[in-house]
Amino acid sequence: MTTATSAPATVPAEGGGPAALPLAPRRRVAPWVALALAVVLLGLVAVLATREPAQNTLAQSPLLGKPAPEVIGTGLDGSTLRLSQFRGRYVVLNFFATWCVPCQQEHDDLLRFSERHRSAGDAVVLAVIFDDEPDRVRQFFERRGGDWPVLADPSGKVSLDFGVRGPPESYLIDPNGFVRSKIVGQVDDAGLESLIRAAESAS
Repeated sequence: MTTATSAPATVPAEGGGPAALPLAPRRRVAPWVALALAVVLLGLVAVLATREPAQNTLAQSPLLGKPAPEVIGTGLDGSTLRLSQFRGRYVVLNFFATWCVPCQQEHDDLLRFSERHRSAGDAVVLAVIFDDEPDRVRQFFERRGGDWPVLADPSGKVSLDFGVRGPPESYLIDPNGFVRSKIVGQVDDAGLESLIRAAESAS
């Protein structure tokens, strides 16, 4: 006894002629679509990975135009540091961590800024450690340079008072102790100078 087998589906030819060839399975197209999408996604990832990081990105803060909260803490040398002790100078209050890549990238710019203003005595950098160990920070400064004051914040109170979500974030505080700018992301030397000039013009 023979078993009947089904013939592949065909499309009748126009005019009742011979049957056309079997239709190609549509599922063969799917791998090519997936491959094309993968190429597009890889290209997007490559663009994002090589794009220069944003610098001096200004952000809103309820502290802008108001007196800065007092900052009190222990420096890496064991001394007591206060934000108010730098009254009469511009202060770049810089929240950072050694594990933060943009913090590492902005360090040389902070070095240039600090060295230029040291002799004039008109501006200073005050760093606040964000979720990091003082010993690691000390080693970082020994390796990379920089002699500005660095304040430990083990309880996170200073970061909380300034609404810092993650490093790097910086605040520009004028000589009278008022908050002039909030910068989210890494800073650069020229950008900080521009912010100081803008603050001076607005005074």
